[in-house]
Amino acid sequence: MADRIVNLMVDDAGDGMRIDACLASFDGMPSRSACARLVGDGRVTVNGVFVRSKSEPVSMGDMLQVTIAIPEVPAEGEGPLRPAPIDLDVRFEDDYLLVLSKQAGLVCHPSPGHTDDTLANALVARCGYAHLGTLQGEDRPGIVHRLDRDTSGLMVAAKDDVTQRALQDLIRMRTLDRRYVTLVQGYVAPETGLVDVGIARSTRDRLRMAATDAPGSREAITTFTTLERFEAGPRDEGYSLLECHLYTGRTHQIRVHMAHIHHPVVGDPVYRAGDPRRNLGLDRQFLHSWHIEFDHPRTGETLCLADTLPADLAGVLDALADRSMGRTEAGERIVPALGPARA
Repeated sequence: MADRIVNLMVDDAGDGMRIDACLASFDGMPSRSACARLVGDGRVTVNGVFVRSKSEPVSMGDMLQVTIAIPEVPAEGEGPLRPAPIDLDVRFEDDYLLVLSKQAGLVCHPSPGHTDDTLANALVARCGYAHLGTLQGEDRPGIVHRLDRDTSGLMVAAKDDVTQRALQDLIRMRTLDRRYVTLVQGYVAPETGLVDVGIARSTRDRLRMAATDAPGSREAITTFTTLERFEAGPRDEGYSLLECHLYTGRTHQIRVHMAHIHHPVVGDPVYRAGDPRRNLGLDRQFLHSWHIEFDHPRTGETLCLADTLPADLAGVLDALADRSMGRTEAGERIVPALGPARA
C-alpha cells in the first residue's frame, strides 16, 4: 500500500477551525471522521509538528501535511462496497465521467442506516469499483458532489482520480455551473437576490445546519432569481418559484439559506416553519437540480444538460397554476424548460 502526501495551507475560512473539520473542508479530502482518524494515526503535521488531537484549532497560514494511504487497486468487480442493482437515469457518459439524474430518496454514499442501497453502490454495479475515482474516500467511489437524499436532479460522477480531482477543481473555481429550482413559502418580492451567510453545524441540534457568521462557519453563497409567484390562499401566504445558483456547496445550503431569509423550502422536513398544510402534500423538499454546465476536463467539450421536474414536483405546480400571479422575464425563459406542462 503506497502513501500520498498532501500539502495544504489554511486560508481565512479555516482560521480557528478544528483540524479535522478544516482538513475535511478541502476538496479531494475524505470525510471529517476519516480526517479525524488520520490525525489520530499520526498522519498529520501542522507546520512540521505532528498533531494527535482532532480538536486542535488551526490558524490562517498554517501549513498542513497529510499522509494518506492509497489502497491497492482492487481486481475487477472487487472493492469495499457491495454493488447494488439500482436503476440510474444516466444523461451523459463517456470513458471519464457520467452525468445522471438522481431520484429522490437515494442517498449518495453509505451512512448510518444506508450501507448497500446508495448511489455509490449503484455506480459500483454499473462501472466496477476499479473504474471509479476514490479521492473522496473508499466508501464514496465516483462521488464528486452530493445531493441531499430527497433532492432530485442532475449530478456528476467521475470514473478515475484524475477526472475526479479536475471536476472538484471546477467546483472550487466556481466554473461548474449548478442551478436548482425550488418552491418556497411566501411572496419573494425581488427579481433577484443574494444570500451570503456562512453555514455551520447547529449548536442546538447536530442534525441541522445553521446560517451564521460565527467563528468556524464556512463561507456559503447562494444567488436566486424569481421565476413565478403564486397568490396567497386561505391557509398560506402564497408561494414563489425560484432558480438558485450555488457558488459554494455546503450541506443543506439552499434549504438553510431560504429559511434564513424567511422563505423555507416547501416540503422541507427539517427547516420548515408553521402549518405543515403549507407543504402542499409533499413529503420531501421541493428542490431539484435542473441545470448543469461545465467544460469537460478531459475532452474540452462543453456539457450543458437540463432536467425536467419529476412528477411529484410538477404536480404541485399544476395544482398551483390557477393561483399564478404571472411569470417574470426569467420565468418565461426557464419554466417552460422544466417540462411539457410548464410550457
